[in-house]
Amino acid sequence: MKRLLGDIRRADTDFSMIQMGDRVAVGVSGGKDSLVLLRALKTYSQFSVKPFEVIALTLKTGDPFDVSPIRKLCEELEIPYIVEECDLLYQLFEVRKAENPCALCARLRRGALLRMARENGCNKLALGHHREDAEETLLMSVLYEARLHTFHPVTHMDEQGVTVIRPMIYAPEKDVIHLAKKLSVPVVKNPCPVDGHTTRQEIKELLDDLTRRYPRAKEYLLTALKDEDRYGLWNKNKD
Repeated sequence: MKRLLGDIRRADTDFSMIQMGDRVAVGVSGGKDSLVLLRALKTYSQFSVKPFEVIALTLKTGDPFDVSPIRKLCEELEIPYIVEECDLLYQLFEVRKAENPCALCARLRRGALLRMARENGCNKLALGHHREDAEETLLMSVLYEARLHTFHPVTHMDEQGVTVIRPMIYAPEKDVIHLAKKLSVPVVKNPCPVDGHTTRQEIKELLDDLTRRYPRAKEYLLTALKDEDRYGLWNKNKD
């Protein structure tokens, strides 16, 4: 946990993610990333020189997964937990019959979480993206859109009045996996019908292959994302 907290502190310092008095909603999907982030942010809030509140939000998208283990964890951590249900999976797969639903699903889920955060008095929404998520998004953008683009560590959503932050942006996925096992976080299997068969999964495997061939590939990609003078992808003045 000490290493992850160090990565979160560095991201907070570099991108001014959290301010004193913030009320931060963590989007909890039930996966390892969001659950580890929830525990880490709660710990960080207790030791930060900028005290802030943490709550947890889960959007059930019509899937049958059991949130009771997550609720138990939130009770142990003394974190308020709000759950909302919708029929997103039904709309995507039965009504729209979308062949490539991931981007639309992510956008709709994020929009719903932003609304939930605002309705529960939060000014920040924390998402569990780690270093490899940013690097995979960059590769997807280059290979499928012919542009250099990835998500930003801090994104100000002016219309919603909520800022999206990604506190684990510097954290390697292997550290998150290790902590998830060590802390025995209550991971819930992803109920999405296309889980493990997406373009992102292909890019994840490509990045792993690149790293086997070029051991410093992930390190260099992260450095490139931070090189504002040449690329500006993580320029602090941009969203």
